[in-house]
Amino acid sequence: MAETTDPKSKAAPAAKKKEKPPAIEEKPFGEFIENHFLPELQTTLKENGIGDMGLKFIETNIPIKGLESQVCWQLQGSWLNNKRQFILYFIDADIKGQKAWSFATDGSPHSTLESFMIDERRVNLPLMVGYVLQRLNGQKWLVLN
Repeated sequence: MAETTDPKSKAAPAAKKKEKPPAIEEKPFGEFIENHFLPELQTTLKENGIGDMGLKFIETNIPIKGLESQVCWQLQGSWLNNKRQFILYFIDADIKGQKAWSFATDGSPHSTLESFMIDERRVNLPLMVGYVLQRLNGQKWLVLN
């Protein structure tokens, strides 16, 4: 009697899948902000006509009356000799955590803390940069319309 071979029984061992490197958004918070978000935002702002933007990433008190005792990580941006300023607050020190926004013009203090990216379930680098541009454009700071 002839021996039958089952094609499934002699299958080649499964090839090992190459592990995908983690997404940049999975990197530690500070590393993501400093090595990816800041440079990408700076480049995008230059492409949108803001070449003199000063950006700094620091942990400090929230500069809004009544919230001064709260400390969080902040991305502070200013240009036109500090005539225009914005702050992106990372309340939870996590890009997927709670974030807020404020802005000020002509040396006036930041007065209102607004939510930032509140409806986004997935947070990634292009989306974060896009939201900053959207806020700046909402103030008519990028394009006069």
